[in-house]
Amino acid sequence: MTQSFFEWMQGLSFSAWMLEETWASPIIQCMHLVALVAFAGAVLVVDMRLLGRGLIKTSTARLARELDRWMIWSFVALFVTGAPQVLSTALKQYYSPFFWWKMQIIVIGLVFTFTIRRRVAFAEEGTLGHWPKVVGVLSIGIWTSVSVWARLIGLLS
Repeated sequence: MTQSFFEWMQGLSFSAWMLEETWASPIIQCMHLVALVAFAGAVLVVDMRLLGRGLIKTSTARLARELDRWMIWSFVALFVTGAPQVLSTALKQYYSPFFWWKMQIIVIGLVFTFTIRRRVAFAEEGTLGHWPKVVGVLSIGIWTSVSVWARLIGLLS
């Protein structure tokens, strides 16, 4: 069933347009990279604060609150710009183990970010011992691995 869905996506006229139109793919990829930078920046600033680095004069909770909208909306932009890229090369994505690993890590990252990381980031500072550092390192690791798997899709698939 999954394969037939990917075959259907590959057969859409939009998918063909994405592949044939000279500027469509590069423009969407550039927008995707801008969204990636915004998302990574919002995540990394809070994660570095969890590690006791970066904007140490501002509380972690305040940074997390202020950057939450950036993180959420840039992730929405990543999804909106990533979907056409998947549509245009759906079968390549389907047969790429890196694509599936990336999707799994994204789900893990979203669950982690909106549960554990959020709880730690919004907690009163100094009450959680070493856990903010552990959460910061895990968050950086999770989201870095998403980027690595994404890059491997293009390089090795």
